[in-house]
Amino acid sequence: MSKGSCKVSSATLVKSSQTQFSLQLARGLVCAMLSLLLLQCQPASRPQPVTEYEPVSGFVLLSEIAPSIQQGIRYATANNFLGRPVNGYFVNACVISEAAAVALARVQQQAVNLGYSLKVYDCYRPQHAVDDFVRWASDEDDNLMQSRFFPALNKDELFPQGYIAERSGHSRGSTVDLTLVPLDTQQPAASPLGGGYDCRGSVMQRYPDNSIDMGTGYDCFDEKSHTDNPDVTATVRANRDLLRDLMEQSGFENYSQEWWHFTLNNEPFSEQYFNFALPQ
Repeated sequence: MSKGSCKVSSATLVKSSQTQFSLQLARGLVCAMLSLLLLQCQPASRPQPVTEYEPVSGFVLLSEIAPSIQQGIRYATANNFLGRPVNGYFVNACVISEAAAVALARVQQQAVNLGYSLKVYDCYRPQHAVDDFVRWASDEDDNLMQSRFFPALNKDELFPQGYIAERSGHSRGSTVDLTLVPLDTQQPAASPLGGGYDCRGSVMQRYPDNSIDMGTGYDCFDEKSHTDNPDVTATVRANRDLLRDLMEQSGFENYSQEWWHFTLNNEPFSEQYFNFALPQ
């Protein structure tokens, strides 16, 4: 092969390489433009909910501090005023500030000495769960559980009357909803959505619970739930006073509109509202 033919071949190879590179570059640009176009056509992605349990320092599982306290976390079930599990609640587990857990352990010891146990219905409540309450309250057509939890009120009255708020003391970690139950009793089996239950009725008319008689069921948004309601029976009055006395002796204060609702005095996070996820 002559030197001239070698030179032609080399030039041809160079030109071919340049052509292939140009084609690859063009393909790359086309693919990039198509990808960008497809991305722009897709709906904006929503922020993903926090689902991994990573409590901040100062919070514990109540079972780690006071394992004998019964837990019946209602918002992890359909047995609540929404009629479904609340956003962010997954399992029957109470997360709470360590200070509140230690104080509850003291209450539990006193209760056991009297033949009772504490039973918690709700503890720390993440802000995204509170937001779920707010969304539910804005839906005028969703009154599935009215007869069970707020039979004497319209839904739009729950905010002004203080039963629901856009911020909850539960999100600070030292507020707890609870009752007293006789020792060695458990939650009776019942369908969360079944029956014509009335939270204001007698024990037999309310949703089954192993609580001592407190005059209403838990989360009954009614004047009868006010701790010092004068129209309750003597037995109910004594039971509410017993729960309040036990809690106050260990540093808790009752919310007057709900016999079940207590907040630790001198709570460690009095100005902080948390949103970390609950366990799954």
